[in-house]
This record gives sequence, C-alpha cells and structure tokens, in this order.
Amino acid sequence: MATQDIRATARRAESPPADPSRYRTLLVSLLLVVLLALVWEGAKALAAAVDYSLMIGDTPVDLTLFNDTQLPHLGDIFASFGEPAQRNGAPLYQMLIESGLYTLWAALRGFLIGGVIGFGLAILFAHSGLLQRGLLPYVVASQTVPILAIAPMIVIWMGRMGAVDWSVPVIAAYLTFFPVTIYTLRGLTSVPPTALELMQTYAASRREILFKLRLPNALPQIFTALKISATASVVGAIIGELPSGIQSGLGIAILNFSRYYNQSPPRLWATILASGLLGILFFAVIALIERLVVRWKAEVSD
Repeated sequence: MATQDIRATARRAESPPADPSRYRTLLVSLLLVVLLALVWEGAKALAAAVDYSLMIGDTPVDLTLFNDTQLPHLGDIFASFGEPAQRNGAPLYQMLIESGLYTLWAALRGFLIGGVIGFGLAILFAHSGLLQRGLLPYVVASQTVPILAIAPMIVIWMGRMGAVDWSVPVIAAYLTFFPVTIYTLRGLTSVPPTALELMQTYAASRREILFKLRLPNALPQIFTALKISATASVVGAIIGELPSGIQSGLGIAILNFSRYYNQSPPRLWATILASGLLGILFFAVIALIERLVVRWKAEVSD
C-alpha cells in the first residue's frame, strides 16, 4: 500500500502542472467573440432606433449598412445553416460541409506543394550565399503581385495542360511557399556560432550539420511558417476556385450566394463563417502537431 502511494506521488511530481496561460487565452478568445456579438447587435439596434439616419453636426451619416438586408442578425445567420441551400434542396450546413471538404483537400495539396518548395528553397539558400543573394529578391517580389491577377493565368495554363483540377492547389501553393521559405531560412541560419564551430571542429558534414543542428534549431520558425501557411492555403484555395469554373468548394458557394445576396443575406454570411472556421481548423491541426513535435524534441534533449 505504501509502495502504491509512493508511485502515485512520483507520478504527480513528474506530471507537468497545468498551464494557466492556456485557460486565459481561451477566456480572452471567448470574451472577444461575445464582445463582437454585442457590438454587432448593438450597432443594428442603434441604427434602427434612429431610423438609419444620424446627424453629426451638420453632416448626415447613412446607417443603412446596418439594416437587415446589408447586415443580418446573428440569429438569422445561424438559423440559415438549417435552411435549404436552394429550393427544395439539402440544408445549407450539408452543402457547406461538402464544399468545405473539397476546399480543404485542395488547400491541403497546395499546402504540401508550397511547403516542399519553400523548404527546399530555404535549404538551398542556407547553403549558398550566392543563390540567396541572387534569387531571394525574386522570391520576395513574387508576393507583390496580387493573387487575383495570377489566378486566372494559372487556371488557363493548367487548363491547356489538361489539369484544371490542379489549378486550385497550385494557387494555394503560391501563397504557401513564401512564409515557409523565409521563416525556415531564418531558423537555419540563426544557429549559435559556438555550436556551429563545435560541429565543424568534429569534421561534421553539411548533412550532419543540417539534420543535427540547423533543423532542430529551426523547428520553432518552421512551425510558425506552417501555421501561417495553413490559413493562407485555405484563402488561396477559395480564391483559386473563383476563376477555375469548378462547381465545388466554398469559393463558388461564396460567388453564388453573393449574386443572390438581396434574396438571402444570411446564407452568404454563413458561408463566410464556414470558410473562417475551416482556416481555424487547419491552423489548430498544425498547432497540435507542433505541440507533439516540441514535446518529443524536449524528451530527446533530456
């Protein structure tokens, strides 16, 4: 009995204490959501009370933005999930789940393509100062071109190659590779000089230095880039669906509901909300993987 008590005490001593900052973050997030809902509904109530017209000095202020046609009630938005997406059709939530899965699959492929390209460029730049000085400005310049201008060209090029379905992942990869390249390069090149000199003293090869020193040192920056790229890939997939002509995905759903916005504004807002939740879900998955990898790294270092 005493042995069991000793083991239980040891297990409690070994288990890490709960991180209070995690609960504070969750509480702050919930408070921000509640505050946003109060501001949303409060603005609508104020605009309705003054009949959507307000005078500030001698300047009239048009508040029709807050009427039910332009800005529906939150209750109407959430209620629209259970209403038919089309006449005599399936509920909106079912259509959004199917469209969201299609967009997520395209975003995931773009995320992987962009991640591999960005990771390869970062390793190349980290081992060649000449290539870094020569090519990195073009990598930066590529992100100054609006994605809406590039997306139609990518769709046309991929269509001529007979791979229209891959146009959306390629557009998502375009937004994904840049943060992976920059953050991974920063992590690979910011190794402690003393550690690098020690590895060189032991005649370690470039491969050994890369896998035993540079990559472990770059893990925080790599996961930061992956979390940014996760949300960027969803945005890229939604944007890429607009000119592609593909009749699936959240992008075409947003386009269709925007055309009939005056008939049912809550459906468009519900689709936008679903798109945001999809990006948050992807971000949360990468954050969970980061926690597992960082924990594994800590155990190995111990």
